[in-house]
Amino acid sequence: MTRYARVIVDVPSKQTNRPFDYMIPDAMEPWIEIGSRVGVPFGPRTVQGFVVGFTSDESLEVNKSRMKYIQELLDLVPPLSPDLIELGAWMSGKYVCHDIAALQSMIPTALKGKVERVLHVSETYQDDELLWLPEERSVLETVERLGPMKLEQVTSMFPAHENLIKRLLKQGYLIETQSIKDRVAKKKVKTVLLQIEEEEAEAILASFPTKARRQKEALEFLMQTWQPMLMTDLLTELHTTSSTIKGLEDKGYVEIREMEVFRDPYADRRFKKSEPMRFTEEQQHVYDRIEASLDTREHDLFLLHGVTGSGKTEVYLQSIQHCIAQGREAIVLVPEISLTPQMVERFKSRFGALVAVLHSRLSHGERYDEWRKIRERKVKVAIGARSAIFAPFEQIGLVIIDEEHETSYKQEESPKYHARDVAVKRAAQQGAVVILGSATPSLESYRAAVEGQPLPGFDDQAPMRLLSMPTRVGGRDLPTVHIVDLREELKNGNRSMFSRPLYQAIEDRLKKQEQMVLLLNRRGYSTFVMCRTCGYVAQCPECDIALTFHQKSNHLRCHYCGHAEKAPKTCPSCESEHIRYFGTGTQRVEEELSKLFPGIRVIRMDVDTTTEKGSHEKLLGQFRDRQADVLLGTQMVAKGLDFPYVTLVGVITADSALNIPDFRAAERTFQLLTQVAGRAGRHHLPGEVFIQTYTPEHYSIQHASEHHYEAFARDEIEHRWKRAYPPYCNLILITFSHEQLPLLVRMSENFATRVREQAIARGWSQALDSPSVDAFELLGPVASPMPRIKNRYRFQCMLKYRGNVDAVQLVREISAEFDEHVRGQQLLISVDVDPQMLM
Repeated sequence: MTRYARVIVDVPSKQTNRPFDYMIPDAMEPWIEIGSRVGVPFGPRTVQGFVVGFTSDESLEVNKSRMKYIQELLDLVPPLSPDLIELGAWMSGKYVCHDIAALQSMIPTALKGKVERVLHVSETYQDDELLWLPEERSVLETVERLGPMKLEQVTSMFPAHENLIKRLLKQGYLIETQSIKDRVAKKKVKTVLLQIEEEEAEAILASFPTKARRQKEALEFLMQTWQPMLMTDLLTELHTTSSTIKGLEDKGYVEIREMEVFRDPYADRRFKKSEPMRFTEEQQHVYDRIEASLDTREHDLFLLHGVTGSGKTEVYLQSIQHCIAQGREAIVLVPEISLTPQMVERFKSRFGALVAVLHSRLSHGERYDEWRKIRERKVKVAIGARSAIFAPFEQIGLVIIDEEHETSYKQEESPKYHARDVAVKRAAQQGAVVILGSATPSLESYRAAVEGQPLPGFDDQAPMRLLSMPTRVGGRDLPTVHIVDLREELKNGNRSMFSRPLYQAIEDRLKKQEQMVLLLNRRGYSTFVMCRTCGYVAQCPECDIALTFHQKSNHLRCHYCGHAEKAPKTCPSCESEHIRYFGTGTQRVEEELSKLFPGIRVIRMDVDTTTEKGSHEKLLGQFRDRQADVLLGTQMVAKGLDFPYVTLVGVITADSALNIPDFRAAERTFQLLTQVAGRAGRHHLPGEVFIQTYTPEHYSIQHASEHHYEAFARDEIEHRWKRAYPPYCNLILITFSHEQLPLLVRMSENFATRVREQAIARGWSQALDSPSVDAFELLGPVASPMPRIKNRYRFQCMLKYRGNVDAVQLVREISAEFDEHVRGQQLLISVDVDPQMLM
């Protein structure tokens, strides 16, 4: 029976969001599998696609005579396994995205192939002077001699003959073919291999003429090990040139061969081997529970709630060791922002070459090679940011998500997946154990664990179980936290960004030569620029947001679209010279520290100072080596850091996150304050924390100062219950954008009306405060909190639902209707299931 491949093509649209059937050439038949990456004809183009299944003659949905053949098999080993193909289909259904978007998110950028169009001369071409004009012969001869050539190459060589080239293509004398090329090539290096037998060695060396002294030295050097050697290493070691080695090759004594090597981002690092540490009683209890679960080889789900410094990482490491001993593999997810050298070092020190690291700071080539190490079974552990959950392991035993509450686990572009939920689904596929670890877990995870329920949306999966580690390793105390009321500071005449208690604490640490971490979750120098004469505020011309002043470059920048302009010396509106800078950013804090404490050494870590590759490692390495007194930064300094001499943490202002229009504002504030406070006093020196705030009475700040997560969770859950927010319901955020505001308003209102009509038709209660378990509520449409970005106006609707209400399917259906109806009108509809950001 003939097989036909079902292929998801890389053409993201509603019309192409389904598999297409293709015939399999005989030569490819043994190689095509589910997950294979192929090049297929699609209309006039060649596109990349993934084989997601097979069909036969009996079940073909199209006329066989109209079917086309697969043109290329892009990998001999499929980049996606059948379980990842299945996972992609689940993601497409849950997150309302195209199948191809889900599948493309699973492979490294290097494999997101680009189409290469090349020209070659037809076999019908005859080189006859009587048949061709001189310029035609010139083009055809060039392509025949140098081809196949890219179209751009031909047109650049013959810039005056574009119409002629077009005519030759139409007449069939030039033929265009398309193929898919990967974006990054495998790295190859020249390697020198001996081509003589050991018993010949002495005779060959004795026969060397005196003039060939360099060649003789090189041969003797290679004979010391009889192992292949990189050409670059050999030349460096012998201080010679490649012509010396080429001379040996000409004599037949060596072979210079190009060999493939893996790019290693940590090749220049040496990690001292670490040994498992002795557990505390709490750690041992937690580990025993995890070990017992691993031994059953069944899917299980744990929330590990441990205070900062309680030793969660050591539990992770020994659990992974047990997993590897079973012949299985482990995936460790960490927030991108805290994928610090310390985290990588701990895993590399324990497991060495068995660890692959995947994160956005790697080059495309490095990331591709780390991914290949996983696929080729050269490693057993993958550690990385959210996309590492797609590591191509086939025997996963353990998935760990550290700092599981972090919003960076939610992707904000399509597919808008949450790595935590994808991890639970993938672990269930392979019978693996999942550990969610945090000192400040998300309320959704915490409530599920306390009640012994599955995560929301996973009713058919394992229930969450709670594991607790409430004390620090070694019995060390959590740092003392002081809340400083900035309103009182103002009353007492202190207008500095540093309160008197924090100022004195910094002065004290400088005298003791101890280190400090200062947090201000706002980069730049000033948050807005205003004219004090007419009230003009510098705004982004493309977004409804004030521009931020960056002093170093003397520019105003938009942190949403990237717009930048020179800072004005006079008001653009009234030409007044009374331009003032308001608000505080990390640059301004750095400047103020230097003024108040002459000689203080400050390392600033924010997006502006960490753009270069390796900048995180460099800055943190300097701080670890005590080359600075203060580590100042945004939220990237709040977690994942462990320095023995940090005894003071200062939060410049704790209110910025509280004032965001988001129901999670209090939760985010509590988490950030608790996490940054946990950087102090982690070793032999006691720690102290100062939180500066204008709202000291707020429960999130009060509970953070007491390190009391349970009390915060009780208060916050009560608020969520009253207002019907997660974990007591599910959310879908639908955002509409268009360049014309009237059309946007009309279409968003039409969408909302259609949703309400369909909800009534399906018998759903439309009030979440009703006694019905199955309930649904639609809020909006209203202008988004950020109403214009990149010259596009934005409106949004919020769906809140619970029970057996299939709101995701409803939104999918209505989105498809509108895509068909408004095609060509440039209306964009973005659907975010379980949103983490409402901006």
